[in-house]
Amino acid sequence: MTQSLFLVTLLVDDYDRAKDFYCGALGFDCLQDELQPEGKRWVVVKPGGGDGAAFVLGKADGVRQKAAIGNQTGGRVSFFLKTTDFAGDHARMIANGVRFMEDPRHEVYGTVAVFSDPYGNTFDLIQHTAAPTS
Repeated sequence: MTQSLFLVTLLVDDYDRAKDFYCGALGFDCLQDELQPEGKRWVVVKPGGGDGAAFVLGKADGVRQKAAIGNQTGGRVSFFLKTTDFAGDHARMIANGVRFMEDPRHEVYGTVAVFSDPYGNTFDLIQHTAAPTS
């Protein structure tokens, strides 16, 4: 049996605002944007060229969901965006207005910097160190 995590719900305040950030500033692909009953939309965005999970952008409904926007993981880094071109992606994201919370740092596992989306969700942009070859 093969399983994989393919969708993660991300609570947002507005579909278009979130889509503009994820597809515009971050360069994600919009896989779906379809109207649903009661004014809802099924909006799915995913990093380009990747094989990982995609986000379903869910417009928060009600007090409880609205309170969770930007704090779905209790203040911890929420998501990890893997890249094969840290320097290029970092520069492009800054040029597109993405707010990094720290300068890039080099760890034993790779190069990483934390950024946030407009809601306060935090992400690691990370390029793993290549495994040594023998």
